[in-house]
Amino acid sequence: MWADLARRTNRLVPDVSVTAVADALDYLCLAQLYLHDNPLLARPLTPADVKPRPAGHWGVCPPVNRMLAALGPLQAAVPDGYELHVLHGAGHAGPSALAHAYLTGRLGRAHPGLSQGEAGLRELVAGFPRADIGGEITPMIPGHLHTGGQLGPALAIGQGTVLDAPHRLSVVLIGDGECETGTTAAAWLASRALHGTGDHGTVLPVVLLNGQRMGGPSVLSTLSHAELTSYFTGLGHRPVYSDGRDIGQLRQAVAEALGATQPLGSAGPSSVLVLTLDKGYGAPARLTGTSAVHKTPLRDPAAVPAEFDALADWLTSYQPGQLFTFSGRPRPHLLPALPPPRPEPDGLPAPRGCVAASAQVAAHAAGRPFAQVVPEVLRSRAEQGPFRVFSPDELASNRLDLGDKHGRPVPWAVEVLSEEVCHAWAQGYTETGRHALVATYEAFAPIALSLIQQQLKHRSVRRHAGLAPLPSLVYLLTSLGWHNTFTHQNPSLTTALLAGGDPTLHVLTPADSARTAAALTFALRKLDRCTLVVAGKQTTVHHPLETFDAELRNGIAIWPHLTHPSPGEPDLILASAGDLPAEALTNLARRLHTERPDLRLRYVHVHDLTALAEDGTRPLALTPDGFARHFGIRAPIVLATSGHPAAVHALLGRRHPGPRLTVLGYLDPGRPVSQSRLRQLCGLDDAGLWQLATTLTNAPKEIPE
Repeated sequence: MWADLARRTNRLVPDVSVTAVADALDYLCLAQLYLHDNPLLARPLTPADVKPRPAGHWGVCPPVNRMLAALGPLQAAVPDGYELHVLHGAGHAGPSALAHAYLTGRLGRAHPGLSQGEAGLRELVAGFPRADIGGEITPMIPGHLHTGGQLGPALAIGQGTVLDAPHRLSVVLIGDGECETGTTAAAWLASRALHGTGDHGTVLPVVLLNGQRMGGPSVLSTLSHAELTSYFTGLGHRPVYSDGRDIGQLRQAVAEALGATQPLGSAGPSSVLVLTLDKGYGAPARLTGTSAVHKTPLRDPAAVPAEFDALADWLTSYQPGQLFTFSGRPRPHLLPALPPPRPEPDGLPAPRGCVAASAQVAAHAAGRPFAQVVPEVLRSRAEQGPFRVFSPDELASNRLDLGDKHGRPVPWAVEVLSEEVCHAWAQGYTETGRHALVATYEAFAPIALSLIQQQLKHRSVRRHAGLAPLPSLVYLLTSLGWHNTFTHQNPSLTTALLAGGDPTLHVLTPADSARTAAALTFALRKLDRCTLVVAGKQTTVHHPLETFDAELRNGIAIWPHLTHPSPGEPDLILASAGDLPAEALTNLARRLHTERPDLRLRYVHVHDLTALAEDGTRPLALTPDGFARHFGIRAPIVLATSGHPAAVHALLGRRHPGPRLTVLGYLDPGRPVSQSRLRQLCGLDDAGLWQLATTLTNAPKEIPE
C-alpha cells in the first residue's frame, strides 16, 4: 500500500515542488541559526541583521530536510484510517522541525505567535533558540516525534510504535553516529524476536550516512559500499541508496525502499534507506567535511567581514523571494508537496474505578502465591485491549508464566535480552496510546535508567504543551537482591528516579503478593505516570487487607491489627515499605505484643514511597497533619525499606524526623554473602531488630518543654 501511494504521489506532485520545499526548509534553518532581522532578505543584509551569538545545529538539517520534503506528498495523501509518523533520532534537528511545522501551518496552531505571516516568520527566525520551545525537537513542536535526548533508541521506539498497528508506517531517521550505540545495534536483530507476535505495521529505517559524528568521522562511514551492503544484509535489511542531491532520485529511492519493506515481525528481509548526503550540505565549500558544520559553521559573521560575506552569499543562494511571499507564506508551487495540518489525536478516556477494581483483585488474590496471581492479572489485562509485556529473557525466572492453556507462548509477551530495547519498545507502544509493562530483575533495570529519565522529560514537556495524557510507563521489578547473589543486588533504579523529583513517579512497595497483583492492576489503569512496582517473587507471608483501600488512595496506612489501641503518642513506630520489610517488622511487632504487651506500638505500611515526600512536592505526599498522624511527633521510628535507606532520607527532605528515625534497607555487603548474612548486615534479621527495638524503647524519654 505504502509503495503504491509513494509511486502515485511521485507522478502527481512535481519534483520542482518538492525541491522548493527542501530549499525552503534549508533556508529557514539557516535563518533561524543566524538572522536577527530581515528574515527574507527584503533589503541588503547588514551585520546588524545577524545574531551576535549564533546557536543551534546546522549539520543534521539538510538530510533531514530532504527526507521531510520527500515524504510530504506521501503524508498529504495518507488515506483515512492510516497513519504515517516521522520519528527523529537526533533532537539536534530542531530547526528542521520548527521550519517544517511553520510551512505546514501546524506551528501557528500550537503557538499563535508563530503563525504563517510576516510577524510569525520574524518571530520564528529572531527567537531561535526559543526559551519557551527550545532549540531541539520536543513535543512543543507539532507533527514530529522525538522521545528523548539520548541517541540510540529511535529504531526500537519506532518498532514499538507499529506493534499491533498494521495501519501505521513509522519512518525513523537514524544518524550514522547512532548506529554505533548498543540500542540501535541490538534493535536491528531484536526485530526477529517479533516473528509470530501479531499483525504489526511497518518501519522504514532511514540511515543519514553523512559521514560525521559531532567530533569526527562516524564508524559507519569507514565501510566501503560493498561492506555497507553486506552489513545491512547481514542485519536482515536490503539497503537502498540515495545521495539526496537530486530530489527526484530521492523520491524514487523512497518508493523503492517502501516497496521492499515488510510489516514488522514478518519473515524475510525488509529495507533500509541509506541517505549519503554530506553533513552540513550547502555550507561554504571550505567547511564541508569538517566538524565545524555540526553546529554553526560560521562562528561570528556579525563581527568578521569574511564570514559575513560568506553568510550573505549562502543565504541569497536559496533565493528566498522565490520560496516565500512578501508576507512570509510559502508560495503556491510549494503547497502540493506540503502535508495539510492534521488535528491532534483525541486523548484516552480518564480511568474510572481504579481503586475498586484493584481492591477486588487483591481480595481474589489473598493468600495465593505470586506465581499464580500476578500472571492472572497480566492475562486479564491482555483480554481487555491492546497490551504488551516486554522482558529481557526473564519471565520464567521471575515466575511469570504467561503461556496459554496449552502451554504455548502468548503473542503479547515478548522477550529479548536487551533492557534498552525492551524499554524502547514499551516507550513506542505507550507513546501511541497503548498500555505496556516491562518486567525485569531489579538489579538490571538500571541499565535503562537514562532512557526512563529521558522519557519522563519528554512526558513533562507534553504536559506543558497541553497534550493529552498517555498510558503510564510501568515496570515490575522482581527477583530482588535479598534473594539473589551479590552481582544481582542493585536497587538503584528506584533511588535514582526518586532523586529526579518527577511528580508522576510512583514507587509501589506492596507487602504481599495480593497487594502486588492489585498494585499492577492499579498502575496499568492509570494514565501519564511512571510506576515502579517493587515486589519479590518469593513472598510467602500474607497480611490482612482491611486497610488496602487506604494504601491505594493515600500510599500509606496504619495497620490496626498490629497497633496498640490506646490514643496519643506511641512508644515506638514500625513502618515497612516492601514485602521483605513487612515480613521482618510484623514478626518484630508480634514478638513485642507478646513479650511487652504494655508497649504502645504503632504499625505503618508504606505502599507508595512517594507518600513520604515533602508536603506539596508529589501528589501523594502527606500533609503535615497526616505525617504526624502516621509518624507521631516524639516517638522513635524504625522504617524498613527493600531499597536504599538514602532514598527514604532524601524523600523526607526538610521534614525529616531527625535522630528519632532509623531507616533500614539494602547496604552493599562488598562481597558474596548468604541471604541470612545479608539481612544481618542490613539490620533486618530478627535478632538485630529486637535489639534495636529494645534499645529505642528503653532509652530515657525526652521531657517536653
